[in-house]
Amino acid sequence: MSNKEELQKNSLAVIYEVEGQQIKLTPQIVQDYLVGTTAKITLPEFKLFTELCKVRKLNPFLREAYLIKYSNNNPASIVVGKDAILKRAVLNPHYNGMKSGIMVTNEKGEIIERKGTFKLPDETLVGGWAEVFRKDWDNQIYCSVSLEEAIQKKGNGEPNSNWSKQPATMIEKVAKVRALREAFVEDLAGMYEAEEMNVDLPEIKEEDKIIQQDDEDIQEVEVAEATVKKVDMSEL
Repeated sequence: MSNKEELQKNSLAVIYEVEGQQIKLTPQIVQDYLVGTTAKITLPEFKLFTELCKVRKLNPFLREAYLIKYSNNNPASIVVGKDAILKRAVLNPHYNGMKSGIMVTNEKGEIIERKGTFKLPDETLVGGWAEVFRKDWDNQIYCSVSLEEAIQKKGNGEPNSNWSKQPATMIEKVAKVRALREAFVEDLAGMYEAEEMNVDLPEIKEEDKIIQQDDEDIQEVEVAEATVKKVDMSEL
């Protein structure tokens, strides 16, 4: 990276508000506190992530959005927390409730669609489903998801930790998110959860604020509120 590119990257800032709180993001802040790995993000990846956060009013410091990158050779994944997706759907004035559950087969091979995630020992989990209702629509949105299609696996082909421990909960969650996104595309377009993108969520650092005091002046140095020069994103 040239000196000019490095200077641009360090001076770039995206500033927006979420529920009355000002959010400021720079490439360095995102790299150090939101990526969760040492893999370096690119300026286009930073732009895509911050534009999604700004347009959808997501606060990444409250774990509403993640920029995940495993290596410098692979592109980053942008994912959103399930609670952030559900919150935006519920806040839509047309939201009118949701039903969800799992799909199992019994010893006779019959497919049973059940509310919730309860499964008997002799039943086989095969999928999840969800229905979302809107006050302004006559018909609900129904979404069913195959476990075989959605399950996340490691490199050796085995299910990852969450899918191995609680597959019913995970597949129901995927069905919920897909149904909500179809029902409220105006609020949720471009918002995908980690389970849909086959990635694991990183750990966000908690030490997001340092307070320094010099005589009578109190200087707050907050990673999410670092004072930076605002640059027009269209210049990239």
